[in-house]
Amino acid sequence: MAWEVDSNARFVLPVLLAALQDRRAVVVEIAIVVPLYNEADNVDPLVDELTRVFASVAAPWEIVLVDDGSRDGTWERIRARAARDSRVRGLRHGSNRGQSAAVWTGLTGTSARLICTLDGDLQNDPAELPRMLGMLGEHWDFVCGHRVERRDNWVRKVSSRVARWARGAALGHDFADTGCALRAFKREALEGVFCFNGLHRFLPILVAGNGSRCREVAVRHRARVAGVSKYGVWNRLGRGVFDLVGVAWYQRRRIRRVTVERTG
Repeated sequence: MAWEVDSNARFVLPVLLAALQDRRAVVVEIAIVVPLYNEADNVDPLVDELTRVFASVAAPWEIVLVDDGSRDGTWERIRARAARDSRVRGLRHGSNRGQSAAVWTGLTGTSARLICTLDGDLQNDPAELPRMLGMLGEHWDFVCGHRVERRDNWVRKVSSRVARWARGAALGHDFADTGCALRAFKREALEGVFCFNGLHRFLPILVAGNGSRCREVAVRHRARVAGVSKYGVWNRLGRGVFDLVGVAWYQRRRIRRVTVERTG
């Protein structure tokens, strides 16, 4: 007896088969989120390096490149890489909104259970990420880097030291280097975290404040080889102090996790 296939099935079956063959149909376990602003010359070296580092990682992974309204060829480079490799995805802001907004777009633009972040200027060493991911589990929810040998100018070094003192005094958390973008964490560590301009500087403190178990580890730091820094004295130190007041208020007023008992 011959099987009868209606017209709808003739249309649906090829679509289902194509979906099964699409690598994007694989459930992504790890997402590497990278904010970029006018970093065209760094896109290809960054993706090449991340691809080499994660080649030995068994879990499915993706690279999420977020272009924060760049005015150079950053978006074109991202599109070209995404066209050649389905593990590379690009997201683009219609206008420049800042690093915190770009990071948040990347975090909300992936459903991966584990997330890594790093800057797109190649100063963070991607080779650190598998080690940091390996620390996540029963004991740690959030692992962040501490740049022990900074390859920055004296202005950035001094402002970072002042910021560390201010954060410790106001917030009660003594993270040595909350400005280091090299991080690996479980998605659930973001519970209760909200987006604001300055989020990327305070993320470890906000995560620790919701009860997540955090660890800071020493990581390598490299000199910038292309592009220019987007930060000076005011937008690192001045605005950071301004944000500190708001975060201090929130930390004192936030509702902590509670154990809830249910009847059934």
